Amino acid sequence: MKKSSWSKTWMGHESVNGVVKQQTAQKGFKERDKQPSARANFWRLAASLLIFQGVALATPVQAQQKEQESLSYGQLLQKVEAGEVKEVEIDPATETAKVKLKGQPDTEPASKVLLLNDNSELIEKLRDKQVLVDVKPTADNSAALGLVANLFLLLLLLAGLTMILRRSSSGSGQAMNFGKSRARFQMEAKTGILFDDVAGIEEAKEELQEVVTFLKQPERFTAVGARIPKGVLLVGPPGTGKTLLAKAIAGEAGVPFFSISGSEFVEMFVGVGASRVRDLFKKAKENAPCLIFIDEIDAVGRQRGAGIGGGNDEREQTLNQLLTEMDGFEGNTGIIIIAATNRPDVLDSALLRPGRFDRQVMVDFPDLKGRLGILDVHARNKKIDPEVSLEAIAKRTPGFTGADLANLLNEAAILTARRHKEAITMLEINDSIDRVVAGMEGTPLIDSKVKRLIAYHEIGQALVGTLLKNHDPVGKVSLIPRGRFRSLTWFTPDEENFLLSRSQLLAQITGVLGGRAAEEVVFGEAEITAGGGKPEGWELERVTAKARQMVTLYGMSDLGPLSLESQGGEVFLGGGLTSRSEYSENIAAAIDSQVRSIIIHCYEEARQIIQENRLVIDRLVEILIEQEAIDGEQFRQLLAEYSPLQEEKLVVSN
Repeated sequence: MKKSSWSKTWMGHESVNGVVKQQTAQKGFKERDKQPSARANFWRLAASLLIFQGVALATPVQAQQKEQESLSYGQLLQKVEAGEVKEVEIDPATETAKVKLKGQPDTEPASKVLLLNDNSELIEKLRDKQVLVDVKPTADNSAALGLVANLFLLLLLLAGLTMILRRSSSGSGQAMNFGKSRARFQMEAKTGILFDDVAGIEEAKEELQEVVTFLKQPERFTAVGARIPKGVLLVGPPGTGKTLLAKAIAGEAGVPFFSISGSEFVEMFVGVGASRVRDLFKKAKENAPCLIFIDEIDAVGRQRGAGIGGGNDEREQTLNQLLTEMDGFEGNTGIIIIAATNRPDVLDSALLRPGRFDRQVMVDFPDLKGRLGILDVHARNKKIDPEVSLEAIAKRTPGFTGADLANLLNEAAILTARRHKEAITMLEINDSIDRVVAGMEGTPLIDSKVKRLIAYHEIGQALVGTLLKNHDPVGKVSLIPRGRFRSLTWFTPDEENFLLSRSQLLAQITGVLGGRAAEEVVFGEAEITAGGGKPEGWELERVTAKARQMVTLYGMSDLGPLSLESQGGEVFLGGGLTSRSEYSENIAAAIDSQVRSIIIHCYEEARQIIQENRLVIDRLVEILIEQEAIDGEQFRQLLAEYSPLQEEKLVVSN
């Protein structure tokens, strides 16, 4: 808000006709001059904001004034000169004048005129014509609006500075909390899983039932002087239910439950993992009795002082702190640690001693009864046709883990929904088993020489495996591509046979070589492929590895009962860096000779079986090409039907 030059000129003159006195005008202008001087310091503090405010507010005001103008300044001078002006009301705040003409009705609004900075000519003419002049300054809201706008911008600036300060403080807070434990904590472990929801591992459940009983009724053990194990290590292959079992323990006990992965302890900076271990056990002591579950403990519990670096690294410090907290100078009464791993061979020996992990509970592959129980658990929330036999499924899935069986029923449910069926049938179950075992189904092969050659390869493997006494029975023969295999023949291992004898290993090698032998007998040596429908060299690699294990690990060769190689050799355990053989060059040559002798012997046996059943193979190949797949039971029936004796009768009759 500023004082105009025309108002200064007007202040130098006396009012016309005694209506407005000069002293009144001077007093009003002085009061108005005090307002901007009081805010002058504020504007100087935010000069850039004032510039923005001035541009934003001044322009619309001027535009508004131009829109409201009804008389020009020159027209006003002409009308004053002509004596047509009756009254002029001057507003110094907006630098406008309201003009009433002679003969103009009182109801009609006065005309507005935008004044100039220097209005001395207008003042002289108004005095000469004795026009009634009044000064009425209106309230100027632009200053208030400018103040509000500037305050708003200042508030935005302060908000931005506050956000920056908070981020910097949170960054420093994160740095301070870097060593805090990241364990998920539940005051009452509502995992929703109980022992009834875990099947197939009854022995492990019995071992861990004591832990639950101790947490609920510790007096039963302390009364007789018993001490509950401080730590329980769950060991088993992936997918057998170790994590699920830990959730069931927490759900049964109903005590505070901490869960964390072993990899969450280890960080790039030395000392952070040890700090997190201390923080975890500090929280656990405050909530004792409680459970701590560490999944994949091998990430932090590997052997110390091994590998390339060795020495005092971050992982070793974390492990040392974990060992101290589990059984150090200060005991941890009421804290039970449950850990899970599928690599017990890499764990540090100090971690496995009594007083730390007192018990090692083996969670192995489920047997027939266990698989049936697992299928019962996972079939509760699925619509299954009454004709589906869970026992038959359990018999067809030896070697499946609990995770495999859960995935099997889930795949069957997906296929059922895709085929618009209301319940899961045996067809979906069989297709799901094939998908879990071999992979997703591909496009069938066209009937050509390649398909026929692959069919002879697969029938040769299935026939040799079936006729060998110590071989596993055929599960299915298929020409339908699945995954990276263009054809498959898989065998169902015997449930009770968990020990491999020399005759069984030789039978497995002979069965794999049956496909190559069939190619040579039927098509000749020039048409032998790199593996039929399998990836190139895959079968021969398996055969060679198994024969070498027989010689160097199992002592099943003419070299005698010697173990010449170890199954370990991980880099982080110190092996693999220097591949030093533990035998002489003569023994190495003898090993190669024995491996070759075993493979040649098995291959000759496979060729002999193929030659003896040449006509049966032709008939089975025709059926396989027509049906695309033959299951194990049908294959054995066809093989019994087309026996060599019946083939001779068919040849004579023809």
